Order: sequence, then C-alpha cells, then structure tokens
Amino acid sequence: MSQKKIGIVGSGLIGRSWAMIFAASGYTVSLYDIESKQIESALIDIEQQLKTLEKENLLRGKLNAKQQFALISGTTSLEEAVRDAVIVQECVPEILDLKRKVWKQVDDLVSPNTILSSSTSTFMPSLFSDQLKNKKNIIVSHPVNPPYYVPVIEVVPAPWTDPEVAKKTRAIWEEVGQMPVSLSREIPGFIINRLQYALLNETWNLVSEGILDVKDIDKVMSHGLGMRYAFMGMLETAHLNEHGFENYCKRYGETIYNVSKDFKPIPKFEGPNVKEIAKQLEVDVPLDKLQERRNWRDLALTKLSQLKNEMEKLK
Repeated sequence: MSQKKIGIVGSGLIGRSWAMIFAASGYTVSLYDIESKQIESALIDIEQQLKTLEKENLLRGKLNAKQQFALISGTTSLEEAVRDAVIVQECVPEILDLKRKVWKQVDDLVSPNTILSSSTSTFMPSLFSDQLKNKKNIIVSHPVNPPYYVPVIEVVPAPWTDPEVAKKTRAIWEEVGQMPVSLSREIPGFIINRLQYALLNETWNLVSEGILDVKDIDKVMSHGLGMRYAFMGMLETAHLNEHGFENYCKRYGETIYNVSKDFKPIPKFEGPNVKEIAKQLEVDVPLDKLQERRNWRDLALTKLSQLKNEMEKLK
C-alpha cells in the first residue's frame, strides 16, 4: 500500500470518483469541501458505492471495500487536504472566477513540488493559472464522466507547464488504472468535447429537420457506430474498412468531402427544439428516473470495461 497522499478539492460526483480511483491503488485521499454536510454525504455515498462494487465483483484494485474506504477521509480545512499531497485534484463547479479563487488559495498552501491538477472540461489551464507562483505545476486532467467507469483522461498543459509535470501526471494516471492521452498544447474544448460537439451538432440538425427522431438517432450510436468505437477509434475503423487507410482515403475521400459540404451551420442549442428533444428523451427516461438510469449506465460501462480487458489479451 502506498503512503502517497492525494488532495481532492470538491466532493461532488467527480471528486468522489477520483477518491475511489486513488484509494483502489492504495493512495490516502483527503476530500475537501466547504461544508461538513457535503463531506458526510460524499463519504456515505462512496462507502455505499464501494460495497456495491465489491458485492458485484466489480471493485477496482487489490484492496477490499473496507480497506479502500479506510484510506479516504473528509475535511473542511483546505490546508489539511492539500498538505503533503502528491497531486491536488480540483473538482469545483465550472465557474472561472471560482476556479481562480480556489487555485490561488491552494497555491498559497502547497509545496513547490505538488502537481496542481484540474478536472475542468470547460477552461484551458492558462485561464485560471496565470497568477500562480507555482504555475509551472498546473495541468488539466479532464475525465469522461463517470471517470471510475470510463478510463480515458486528457492531460492538458498550460503554456508555462513544466514538461516533467505533464509526464509525471500521465504516469500517475497510468499507475491508478486510467488511460491518459497527452495534448501537446491547450486548445478550446480539448479533444473529447471537440469530438463530442461535432457529433452533437449534426445530431441536433438531423433531429431538427425531422430526418430521424430522438430514439432512432440515438440508436445509430448505441447500436451502430458506438459498438465499433467502443473497441477502436475512428481512424483504425477506417483503416480496417478498406485495405489500409491510404486506400480508404482514395475510395471515400471525395465522398466524405461532398457529404460534409452539405452540413448545416453550427447550431445554437436553444429555442423550441430544446423542449421537443427533452420531451422525447423523458418518455423513456423521466427526470425522476435519471439516477436509476445512471446506475444502469455505470454497471454497463463496468461490464464493457471487463470485456475490453479480455479482448485486449486476445490481440
């Protein structure tokens, strides 16, 4: 068991997942929030999740649920949470002024060797770290939600991030069982959201024009493209669909270009279509059933991860 410490700032869903991920690898975790009730609620939820995962034989790591939970503690003292931490993982709401304020407070408390990592999905790291004295240690570690069940994580440096910090951060994520991808520089939206937004934009346009309804267009991903992409990326898919990628481009490049010219302008997600899409979604997943569906999603993702691990061994 490692005696290395992780400080997590923010005890919401992402912070709880990080706590579980690090505890599974034997790290001690200090979970910070501003109110004791939020900490209490988070710890109760974490303990229940670990017990459920253990019961279903889905628990990560070599430690049992009780041992993992014993490594996680909560505090309303920011200093206590970040003191002697290898990484401080920030998980506060996506409000830029709040992130700048929190990182200034953390910066005044940590050692010069602590990695300062943000879970942000919205802001490039330069936007909230320019005022820090330890800004060479800043990095974004952007997960896919929920990170406990979906391992990929984007490691994004600011212009002033020490390259060694990016390497160390990637190594730690690999150590705890995540699957990091390293961006050479920061760009708006990083990679996950840029790809996700491209799909969402075209999905919005197709539904808005009445080409497909909500249920059918979601089937295209869940029972079509998504099944392939769960095991290989878009480029490898193209590579396999022809006799190599060069042949794919020769055969389909012009078609891709011509179809792409037919794409509509980038939409804004507003207006009456928002209500119509929401109405169709809520037929199958009413708002009072969202958590039940999330639980099903998490179980499905865990089962898929197990299958992926098995299939990787057959390569």
